[in-house]
Amino acid sequence: MAGADDSASAQRRPGGALGDTAVRVGRRLAAMGRTGHRPAGPRGPLIEGFLGSLLVLAGSLGVGWLVSISPIARHPWIIPLRTEPAGVIVCTLALTLGCWVMFRAWLRLGRALGDFGPSSLRTVNLAVLLWTLPQIITLPIFSRDVFAYLGQGRLVLAGEDPYTTGVSSLDNWFHLGTDILWAESETPYGPLFLWIEAAVMRVAGESPDLAILLFRLACVAGVVLIMVYVPKLAALHGVDGARAQWITVANPLLIISFVSSAHNDALMVGFALAGVYAAARGQGVLATVLVVVSIGMKPISMVLLPFIGLLWAGPAAGWGRRFLYWAWTAGIAAIVLLAVGVVQGYGFGWLAVMAGTGTGSVFWSPLGIADGMLSTVLGSLGIPTYWTLDTLKLIGRLLSVVIVLLLMFRGDPRHVVQRMTWAFTALVVLSPIIQPWYLLWLLPLFAVTGIRKDWQFKWVVFTVAFFLAFGASDQLSIWQFLEMDQQMVALSLAVSWACMLWMGILDRGTRWVVYEGWNLPPLRLQRPRWGTGRRADRA
Repeated sequence: MAGADDSASAQRRPGGALGDTAVRVGRRLAAMGRTGHRPAGPRGPLIEGFLGSLLVLAGSLGVGWLVSISPIARHPWIIPLRTEPAGVIVCTLALTLGCWVMFRAWLRLGRALGDFGPSSLRTVNLAVLLWTLPQIITLPIFSRDVFAYLGQGRLVLAGEDPYTTGVSSLDNWFHLGTDILWAESETPYGPLFLWIEAAVMRVAGESPDLAILLFRLACVAGVVLIMVYVPKLAALHGVDGARAQWITVANPLLIISFVSSAHNDALMVGFALAGVYAAARGQGVLATVLVVVSIGMKPISMVLLPFIGLLWAGPAAGWGRRFLYWAWTAGIAAIVLLAVGVVQGYGFGWLAVMAGTGTGSVFWSPLGIADGMLSTVLGSLGIPTYWTLDTLKLIGRLLSVVIVLLLMFRGDPRHVVQRMTWAFTALVVLSPIIQPWYLLWLLPLFAVTGIRKDWQFKWVVFTVAFFLAFGASDQLSIWQFLEMDQQMVALSLAVSWACMLWMGILDRGTRWVVYEGWNLPPLRLQRPRWGTGRRADRA
């Protein structure tokens, strides 16, 4: 009888048995993320991330970038990893899997720390240390820009102007690993970084391995600056510093891009954050000098200067005071950069190079997507398409300038850092070229001003996952005689897709990112009921 009563009750409820089944399915789906495993403590994720970093190191020995004159290339253990198909396959698997083991450890560490208590910052810093140590000695991966640094340093030592001369003017430039794309290209880097390049090459001499290690240590110094100032800036904005540090610096994309790849962006971001913090504390002169040092690494951070002036002026400043401090900021920056240009002898050549950068596009940039769609439509109509990318690039640059100006003059004076962040974002998003590490210019600023636990954090996770998958497959160094390039790209992508699907759907330690925090109502299917009056309203 109890079964009959339940059946009758189900038929009386809206939707009947079908509606109840749908409710149960909806509740089950909503609960899947909550059944995820929470680590008992951070020790497991810490060890897991370290093992993942070791896997990346091992994989780099076979498919990382290595110049032919390096003694490492002639080591008996290294030769089969780079010249035998089995060695290349194993190293591709190790490199790709290592990236995803680090990614999983990163997510699980955040899960283990939960609400990020008082000792969480120390734990996150320990994670960064453990996960970074193996990357200091990896062969370059995800990018070979560090070899361009070698060539540009040699140009400076040879008395050439890197803002007008490409590395192809040097003897033996190709055998030192520089990508052929840099052969006739002027350097897009700032004048202060040229001094670092020259200093490294003066010390390293004819040893490219030592030069790479020195460049990597310089980038580690930039990461240390980021680690120092992310929690401090987060505290000024009422944001948990440990969580901001976890999102930003423990992120595997940052560790690989700034340490393994030895990108000078680490120094640019580190000095920029230091300058923003000094400006927020009212130390305008120091802030301007620090941001100028950031510009001296990569000129793109010039967009921060107007907002440094606003921070220096203070939230209660009127327009007269704002213009005065803008003038002070611009004057100090111009004097320092002019002095550097006079001492170097290159003047402001980097400005001309910066104005001409952005050749080509990538398929994931908004301008690249727009160019692809427009070219397809015009091509189908028989209309020439040679002009589309240049036109879209011009539109993007003009639009980014308009956005920066609007954010300079409009907005809450208490939210200057947020306005600065969106101005920087406009420059990046409206560029035809968006490299994976460009995300890392913006991520610290978003993190210190607050990334919510809902779709905002999920956006970060999915973006990091996309660029990890792309980077692991895009920059593999494989000898041409093996004829395995495309096969290894396909293998790496297959491993990445398998790892992402497993972690997003099946893995109890990470699937919470997909299932939790969307704030969607439970799924409920109802059979429509027809009627009028109160009975229809009640139904």
